[in-house]
Amino acid sequence: MAKEEHKYIFVLGGVMSGVGKGVVTSSIGLLLQQKGYPVNLVKIDPYLNVDAGTMNPTEHGEVFVLRSGLETDQDMGNYERFLGRDLANEDYMTSGMVYQSVITRERALEYGGKCVETIPHVRDEILRRIEAAAAYNGSRVSVIEIGGTIGDFQNALFIEAARVLKMKHPEDVLYVMVSYLPTPGTLGEMKTKPTQTAVRDLNSYGVQPDFIIARSKEPIDEKRKEKLAIWCNMRKDHIIAAPDISSIYEAPLNFEKDKLDDAMLDALHLPEKKKASLTAWRKFAFATANVKAPKISIAIVGKYFDTGDFVLSDAYLSVIEAIKFSAAKLGHFAQITWVNSKNLEKGGAKATAILEGYDGIIVPGGFGESGIEGKIQAIRFAREKKIPYFGLCYGMQLMVIEYARHVLGLSDANTTEIKKSTTHPVVDVMLEQKKHLADNKYGGTMRLGVYPAYLKKGTLARAAYKKELIEERHRHRYEINPAYVKQIESAGLIFSGTSPDGVLMEIAELPRTTHPFMLGTQFHPELQARPLTPHPLFTEFLRAAILRKKRK
Repeated sequence: MAKEEHKYIFVLGGVMSGVGKGVVTSSIGLLLQQKGYPVNLVKIDPYLNVDAGTMNPTEHGEVFVLRSGLETDQDMGNYERFLGRDLANEDYMTSGMVYQSVITRERALEYGGKCVETIPHVRDEILRRIEAAAAYNGSRVSVIEIGGTIGDFQNALFIEAARVLKMKHPEDVLYVMVSYLPTPGTLGEMKTKPTQTAVRDLNSYGVQPDFIIARSKEPIDEKRKEKLAIWCNMRKDHIIAAPDISSIYEAPLNFEKDKLDDAMLDALHLPEKKKASLTAWRKFAFATANVKAPKISIAIVGKYFDTGDFVLSDAYLSVIEAIKFSAAKLGHFAQITWVNSKNLEKGGAKATAILEGYDGIIVPGGFGESGIEGKIQAIRFAREKKIPYFGLCYGMQLMVIEYARHVLGLSDANTTEIKKSTTHPVVDVMLEQKKHLADNKYGGTMRLGVYPAYLKKGTLARAAYKKELIEERHRHRYEINPAYVKQIESAGLIFSGTSPDGVLMEIAELPRTTHPFMLGTQFHPELQARPLTPHPLFTEFLRAAILRKKRK
């Protein structure tokens, strides 16, 4: 029996960045998975960073941490959420990773003394990684998103690798271009010329798109499909409408309606294994976009919002999605407001008072000193006004610092990340991290990935998870100082989740008799929230917020 050839779908972006390549890649993966095919999704980032861990969130957006601890682009989070499963290191690559691997091999004389060059050695390393990801996952189809925009110098080598793969396997490789079709306000007409130009740019690489996903404000009409088909040398039925939608989770439903999955299977010469069943997904997508559902107002008090005159909510993308998933499960629509902690810091008590109007408050993760006192003000307000509060990573550490300052009376309580000379280092750097910091080793050296924790009986955390042992993903260097644990607990704050050896504090909470919901996690629960399986802690937090709204 002849061996079945592996299939590859490359997703590229045309005209401009931010057109939704990640959502398209995720949607294709979900649809093919629902058709019965094992799928793996790969994200290629053209930057020279070895991973996403050292990049500024206000410029790049959220760093998504895989189960293994690899720090990746936020698109990997979308991939996991759409597929409903964890991804592996093999499913992610950057230019930095590729070049580092080639240089390491060259230093070890693994190229046998040859002159090591971009072509073929770097290109072949890209192909090796793509094929290794398919083999690791045991998939039938790989969907590979190449970051950046067609015409960028940085991603040209990855497009060249895709070209060579199709040259070797012409029946097994598809190219999908996600392009933007603007409708200038002064003209009132959708324009195809930018996409035509992007296709010509792609042709100059020796690549012809098999499909165009036409991103636009309104659905592309038949006339413009015909125009693109003629000038881009394509089948008209392979130009797929992708108009603006209220929720990204509607995208696979729209693609299914346009039979994109069937057209791709046909182009790859794959039989339909089963009819796609998106019933549960359809119900979920409706719930997340249902603005007629009862509203629940949540304030996210963060500091990574400064990007010119715009709010970069992508810095907290997984938190936002986790809120949506739990709100949908509870039959509510989450209204999220971004509250800049730097403004609270400047405005004092008067500025903080605006938080009274929210049903729940979240302080997400972060690093560094700026805006921290504003976050502590928000946490104190939530505690004293009994507003449901959920602290994530830094949000838990600051919750413990606030409690130490204002309940225990340790006015100088702080984290050594901010104040090394504090007389009460309630939060301190992990011992094994001190050498990393001394040696200026920042990338990939934090406590990263999945770690286990035990939950105490009779606590909010134990009731939410409904089990004793959990595993959650981490990304931090600093921990609650064990020297202060006994003193803090004697004042009423419970460390309800700890590492198996009892040394590391994983969850802090106030008992329900003291506060309706005041809980912080050292880990990032948002990273494991899924559309069809919301995270239990987010669900319980929102349940408490709904109850507060009813009481109001």
